[in-house]
Amino acid sequence: MEQSSHQPPVLADVARIAGVSVSTVSRTLTGRTPVSPDLRAKVESAVAELGYRPNAAAQTLVSGRRSTIAVLARNTLRYGYAATLQGVEEAARAAGFTVTIAVVESDAPADIAAAVGLVLSQPLAGAIVIEFDAVGVATLEALPVSLPVVAVAGALRPPGPRPHVFLDDESGGRLATEYLLGLGHRTVHHVAIPSTRPRSGRSWGWRKALRAAGVDVPAMIAAGYDPSSGYEAGRALTLLDDVTAVLCGNDEIAIGVTRALREGGRRVPEDVSVVGFDDQPFAEMWLPPLTTVAQDFTELGRRSIALLTSWLDSGVKPVDWVGQPSLVVRESTASPL
Repeated sequence: MEQSSHQPPVLADVARIAGVSVSTVSRTLTGRTPVSPDLRAKVESAVAELGYRPNAAAQTLVSGRRSTIAVLARNTLRYGYAATLQGVEEAARAAGFTVTIAVVESDAPADIAAAVGLVLSQPLAGAIVIEFDAVGVATLEALPVSLPVVAVAGALRPPGPRPHVFLDDESGGRLATEYLLGLGHRTVHHVAIPSTRPRSGRSWGWRKALRAAGVDVPAMIAAGYDPSSGYEAGRALTLLDDVTAVLCGNDEIAIGVTRALREGGRRVPEDVSVVGFDDQPFAEMWLPPLTTVAQDFTELGRRSIALLTSWLDSGVKPVDWVGQPSLVVRESTASPL
């Protein structure tokens, strides 16, 4: 009888096609004991013919090796989160792991406990926490110390009890600010995204660069992550006569700031230079094309899996990894007139 098109093939189907026992198929696929090349070829041919995919839970029971990695994050839609998740999934799949994703609704203890409880109900090899916000920080603290966990963060800090992969966005904030000062701007205003720590991240890099140059440090304007919050910040900036350069906490904010400046009669970049952060795919298509700080979030995700798999294989907690940003100069910045 042919395999039903509505039912996925199981181990017994592979054994029937290969003409061997179920236990022989299991031994071949798990690698628990050596088998002859001819036998392996028969089993692999049957697997390919049927499109058989091993069940992760069953493999765990047979081999004793847990094959699931949990990823916990506050958001999965924004660019940095989504690109990081892409890197995590790609690297995990290549390493033979499956990925389960838990969205943590808020930093409320009940929401964190619900997400943590959900992932811990599964037989996990380890976990990745995207620690780009306060929710990620709280989630990381809620996970048991017995579980191998690697955190993904942007705000660089000294090594702690959990290994981290970082994007050094403090360096990026400093780099962008120094670039604008180098163009001849007297100072640089800043529209900031929420920060997990007061003295870290892109806002801290901006402040340090201004102090090192011995120039005025304007009052920072707090925003969210979305263009509308950047637009409101831009409207406030149009009321100031001394604004010639603005560093924005991300590219979406930069879009909102640019629109508000234009509506207020300020030209970009002739009157005001605007710099974004992250180098989202739309940045080079914006008018004018956006100067921004590029960060490789996908590589960040890959590196988090590399650290976690190294830990699982060796039993030794890995050291932190730090990725450096780069400045992409386009047409939204210029020397002041």
